[in-house]
Amino acid sequence: MPASKGVIYWISGPVVKAKGLVGVRMHELVEVGEERLVGEVIRVEGNNAIIQVYEYTSGLRPGEPVYPTGKPLSVVLGPGLIGTIYDGIQRPLEKIAKTTGAFFKRGVKVTPLPLDKKWFFTPLKEMGEKVKPGDIIGEVQETPLIKHKIMIPPGVKGKLKEVVPEGDYTLNDYVAIVEHEGETIEVKMYHEWPVREARPFTQRLEPTEPLITGTRVIDTFFPMAKGGTAAVPGGFGTGKTVLLHQIAAWSDAHVVIYIGCGERGNEMTEVLIKFPKLKDPYSGRPLMERTILIANTSNMPVIAREASIYTGVALGEYYRDMGYDVLIVADSTSRWAEAIREISGRLEEMPAEEGYPSYLPSRLAELYERAGRVIALGDPRRTGSLTIIGAVSPPGGDFTEPVTTHTLRFVRVFWGLDTDLAYSRHYPAINWITSYSAYVDTVEEWWRKRVGPEWRRYRNEAMKILAREEELKEHVRLLGPEALPEREKLVLLTARMLREGFLQQNAFDPIDSYCNAEKQFKLLRAIIDFHREAERMLERRVSFHHIRGLGVIGELMRAKEKISNDDVEKLDELREQAISSLRKVAEGR
Repeated sequence: MPASKGVIYWISGPVVKAKGLVGVRMHELVEVGEERLVGEVIRVEGNNAIIQVYEYTSGLRPGEPVYPTGKPLSVVLGPGLIGTIYDGIQRPLEKIAKTTGAFFKRGVKVTPLPLDKKWFFTPLKEMGEKVKPGDIIGEVQETPLIKHKIMIPPGVKGKLKEVVPEGDYTLNDYVAIVEHEGETIEVKMYHEWPVREARPFTQRLEPTEPLITGTRVIDTFFPMAKGGTAAVPGGFGTGKTVLLHQIAAWSDAHVVIYIGCGERGNEMTEVLIKFPKLKDPYSGRPLMERTILIANTSNMPVIAREASIYTGVALGEYYRDMGYDVLIVADSTSRWAEAIREISGRLEEMPAEEGYPSYLPSRLAELYERAGRVIALGDPRRTGSLTIIGAVSPPGGDFTEPVTTHTLRFVRVFWGLDTDLAYSRHYPAINWITSYSAYVDTVEEWWRKRVGPEWRRYRNEAMKILAREEELKEHVRLLGPEALPEREKLVLLTARMLREGFLQQNAFDPIDSYCNAEKQFKLLRAIIDFHREAERMLERRVSFHHIRGLGVIGELMRAKEKISNDDVEKLDELREQAISSLRKVAEGR
């Protein structure tokens, strides 16, 4: 039962204090003021409550009412989510625009899902069967790419008293009636779920399958696993947004949820314009048929950034429970942390480092621990995953600031974007010396079986060459490259081939933008096998000068943008050509 109506007595920006809310609970959804602005209770002191308001509070006055709803801040889950653009509290922006125009008004109420739209429901259970939470009772073709599983909501179990026949139904129509201990419950195609509460599952599994993004430096050097967590910190201009767009557009996840939590308006505008035009690389269908966008730009209320993260994760867990691989891209978690800092400051809490509250690490942990690969509740048995990739925007590119350092405690992949690489036009600007992935061991079996049995060996050898180049840089600065032994000169040459011919990738090139796993492996193998053969030639007294002058080196470095994913056998031919060229040099010396 909802608490009694309260009255505002104190206002500070998005934070409001109200009295008279008898029976109000933590994280309860409330409507604030005459305009009924959306708010959430963040602290309860007797019959008084502190509320964070997710809309602008300018003009709000003490004495205005606060209406409790009796339920927590929740998302509505059902068919119609895919392809929609929401704000941070799951209001569809296109519907709001039709209601209020381009400039949104406060207090506007719009249903998150189209309740009047008819969906073709196919039942999968029969009357009399026993059901429990998570059981799939039917299907709806939400988009050509996503088959929406209608599940028994958590907390509902019993015997199916009725199941509707195949046909068209709206979300307000019930599709089944469950009877339990004399009580009947109508099951509709949608239900609500609290955004701050993780959805239950049967068992958590080890993430063993890589999330293929098509970006070579990620997939081959610092792989992400489905159900894993990653941080992408980088200073201004290092290419965070473009990299995240690439991952969201090209990854092999079934469902992608892109959360813009407080980024600049022009960056989110690019997402909103670009994504609806993109084609899914695996089906050729529009990318929006498997994508949900949450747009919360920098000129929207600051505190709504905090809700946007939880909204996105709750939507992701829902599709994970259907058995899908879901990717959440959050750009950027620094803006989310700033919202937490602002609320903490308004509450006059004791600040920790750089003004952030002392509970920032626990908030970050709560977010990232909701990722994972799991066996979902209910029958039939199905495995789904939720992968979370969060961008971090440290001021001045300082990775020692609190949001970055605490994030790195809870993620297993670190893709550090380097300002020097970005300034030298090397994109993606992921620093291969400082970055790391804890999933190399878990995904190795997949690469070994599906792509190449020697994947790990080639990857490790490439990493050693690049690390050795880093060590030699100081010698080259002091003495010049000619002072190095022949073998070290070869290391520098191969490292350059790896940097320019493998690690660098043009996001706007039609061939180079996406590189599948097979092409990645064969391109890396061609470069490393060239290096190995060149080492043998040096042992046979072949001059490095002759090796460096081979035209095939340029061909290897240009192969990434000349050979498409459909013609990867040409990389085998190029590899043979490279080895043959070296042997001819040895024979004709």
